[in-house]
Amino acid sequence: MTSTVPGRTGERPRRRPPRSSARRKPPLRRRYLVRRWTVLGSLLSVLTVLYIVFFTSAFGARSVDVIGAKDLTPDEVRAAAAIEPGSPLLVLDTEEIADRVRQLPRVGSVEVRRSFPATIEIEVTERTPVAVVIGPDGAHLLDGGGTDYSVHKAAPPGLPILEAANEQSARAATTVLAALPSPLSGQIAAVSAQSPGNIRLTLTDGRLIKWGNPEHSQRKAAVLGPLLTRPGKTYDVTAPDFPAVS
Repeated sequence: MTSTVPGRTGERPRRRPPRSSARRKPPLRRRYLVRRWTVLGSLLSVLTVLYIVFFTSAFGARSVDVIGAKDLTPDEVRAAAAIEPGSPLLVLDTEEIADRVRQLPRVGSVEVRRSFPATIEIEVTERTPVAVVIGPDGAHLLDGGGTDYSVHKAAPPGLPILEAANEQSARAATTVLAALPSPLSGQIAAVSAQSPGNIRLTLTDGRLIKWGNPEHSQRKAAVLGPLLTRPGKTYDVTAPDFPAVS
């Protein structure tokens, strides 16, 4: 009979008893709880930031800067914009603000921008008058699109007096005036528009220009410049390729 002596060759090694699952569970549970609270903490931080940005005055409008105002005052633009002080910038609807400012008759165009952390910028472009229509209540200023946007007691100097048969004719005449280059536009004393296709300009020296309709206005203006150097009383550019002087 043979016997196995402990420590000698042939002895089977003793196996270590397996670790109980009870010893592995606590570390796994701790890691799970750590990850869970990390995610919840991150979510809470994001929600806190969003709340501060959207629902508090931390990033609220503290100032309203007005750019481009000339005849209008910045306070008139701010009053029309009607921005509540402290309103969160990201919640403010810039297009609604722009729509309110456009209600000012002198405003031709407007752009509203956010400037963080606490400023709203309102850039306005005011209408430029090209003609005056004399009415019972005073002198009406018209811009290049024919918009009647302001009334004065007397006609401002340097603007031509417009007589038009109707609103469509007035719009056609102001379109012509807006297309004229500055040296020529300063020489116009009066404009008549019996119809959109029958526009006539009177110069400050009394000479008459038959313009016709607003089409090809730039071409007509280019032809008219050299044409005015020729002696005459009436200059016809209704057909710019065949101008005439009489």
